[in-house]
Amino acid sequence: QVQLVESGGGLVQAGGSLRLSCAASGSRYSINVMGWYRQAPGRQRELVTIISRGGNTNYADSVKGRFTISRDNAKNTVYLQMNSLRPEDTAVYHCNVRLINGASYWGQGTQVTVSS
Repeated sequence: QVQLVESGGGLVQAGGSLRLSCAASGSRYSINVMGWYRQAPGRQRELVTIISRGGNTNYADSVKGRFTISRDNAKNTVYLQMNSLRPEDTAVYHCNVRLINGASYWGQGTQVTVSS
């Protein structure tokens, strides 16, 4: 069973920065895609950004130019650097990993709150 441990959420003022981390452990298979999703109150979970094992990335339009995803394959860890945060970025951020066998796992989520 794969475990995902997220860290780095918190409260920040608009314009500030936060860095999220998600460390995966317990997998028998290599990790293919790692990513971050978020869910604001009353809204559906949405994609923020994903990164392939080879480093190819995809971002939601709302975060392009402000957020940067990266990963350390040796540590099975994915990072999300969030700059120029806005109140509308407030949400619970969930880490997701997809293994090469197709299995998908979610982290428990970490709260990000941006005050205006």
